Amino acid sequence: MNIQLRRFERNPHGRDFAVGDIHGHFSDLAAGLQAIGFDDACDRLFSLGDLVDRGPESAQVLDWLAKPWFHAVRGNHEAMACAAIGGGEYSVRFHLANGGGWLLALTANERERIGLALLDLPLAMEVDTPKGPVGLVHADLPTDDWQDVRNGHFTPREQDYCIWSVDRYQRQYTAKVRNVRAVVHGHMTIARMQVLGNAHFIDTNGGGGEHGHFTFLELSTLKAHRGPGGELLVTPRKYR
Repeated sequence: MNIQLRRFERNPHGRDFAVGDIHGHFSDLAAGLQAIGFDDACDRLFSLGDLVDRGPESAQVLDWLAKPWFHAVRGNHEAMACAAIGGGEYSVRFHLANGGGWLLALTANERERIGLALLDLPLAMEVDTPKGPVGLVHADLPTDDWQDVRNGHFTPREQDYCIWSVDRYQRQYTAKVRNVRAVVHGHMTIARMQVLGNAHFIDTNGGGGEHGHFTFLELSTLKAHRGPGGELLVTPRKYR
């Protein structure tokens, strides 16, 4: 079994959306879903990772992961949180420096439950649509062929590339990823969605409220729906 990739059949009853980095702003996310008319009886939401850190509601992550219509890939902040839960002093300090203080406020049992849930998140997801499959990976791809993701042979270094790299966006690299209709990324915080080849970068939430807004990409149409909130004037400089 390919534990790096989780695949989803076509949704015959509702719409599928992707959303960028949430960072503990689940109330803002709920407001955005309401604004686009999301129906949790038939629609599905696919998160591009970085569910936690920086925002005031990071500890709600287990509640959201338990929702049957909510699915997520692993981001670099999930990796940092897991390292802090199971690691040494450096991992804790690194996580704290990047918004991980909320984790220390929890009990050891709560931290363990969150760690197990985050460790279970896949590196990538693939969602079938009427016009072909759409791939979802937090940050970047070390390849221009989605079949490499399906084959499931990424090395640890290539897995880190998927959750940490900003190379494709910073180079404005426009070659299309083969064997997939589109790929969707978060990680790079930007003012509005940008498309490079068939890679869609949709992380427009720089911290919630006046600091940005959620972009919801409808996977069947590849149309972007804007949630409530402002527009980023300056891209935050941070470990994304």
